Amino acid sequence: MWSIHHFMNKLLKAVEENIDEYAENHFNFVDSYAIQQPPNNQSITSVSSYFVDVPHINQESTWDCGLACVLMVLQAVGVYNCTIQDLVELCCTTSIWTVDLAYLLQKFSLSFTYCTVTLGANPDFSVESYYKDQLPNDLRRVNMLFQEARESGISIECRSVSAKEISDFMLSGKYVAIALVDQHKLSSQSQLEDICVSEYYSGGPSYTGHYVVICGYDAATDEFEIRDPASSRKHERVPSWCLEQAHKSFGTDEDFLLVAYSLCAIMMVCRFVSRREELKATL
Repeated sequence: MWSIHHFMNKLLKAVEENIDEYAENHFNFVDSYAIQQPPNNQSITSVSSYFVDVPHINQESTWDCGLACVLMVLQAVGVYNCTIQDLVELCCTTSIWTVDLAYLLQKFSLSFTYCTVTLGANPDFSVESYYKDQLPNDLRRVNMLFQEARESGISIECRSVSAKEISDFMLSGKYVAIALVDQHKLSSQSQLEDICVSEYYSGGPSYTGHYVVICGYDAATDEFEIRDPASSRKHERVPSWCLEQAHKSFGTDEDFLLVAYSLCAIMMVCRFVSRREELKATL
């Protein structure tokens, strides 16, 4: 039984490598134009609002908000035969960092760019109660993932992404994003009596890392449409200044995963999943 399982994993790995090569040649992740500041501070599109219909999925534990966000993105591009538990098994850890989410997106052959202001685990975060217990154990693992990212086909840029840039990405209709935020600062503009938020994030105002999906923008109100896995509300909007403040809070490293959302990208992922399922069925 072990040999059959081992053989299947080797075949699946071969399929992944072939499809990853195809993805790199045809998508080259996020094109360089898209991640540059628009000239003269002008929007790259004249559209006043745009929203991607991303399904809302609640997290199941205090630590799996990032996995819930990945699952929302996967379902948005048509991958429905995956659960949070499947993603837990792929991660092999309950201490989730953004680089872990990047590797998950890469496993499903999604086209994306990972932006962060720190390439690796930031040792300065040890002063935050949110990090101090787990950070010593995570430093080596996280830094190794960063070092191996390029060889794994993961695009990482050491840069900050402004709310203006994010709004342009959303208005283009080509992307959705996963952003690391300070839950307390984001919730300052939300209904704090929300059942799910109270359950997962009770306590004082100290930093609490949390992931949300950004899937739209309305220029008329200057608000972003988000999907919050800790919220009971399926649709939620936050002012751009509030999202930027929460996203640029100390502790986030301004981590931002910009994921291509287009017909070609969706077809690519569906083809990848279909081939994996066909291969599994033959073994």
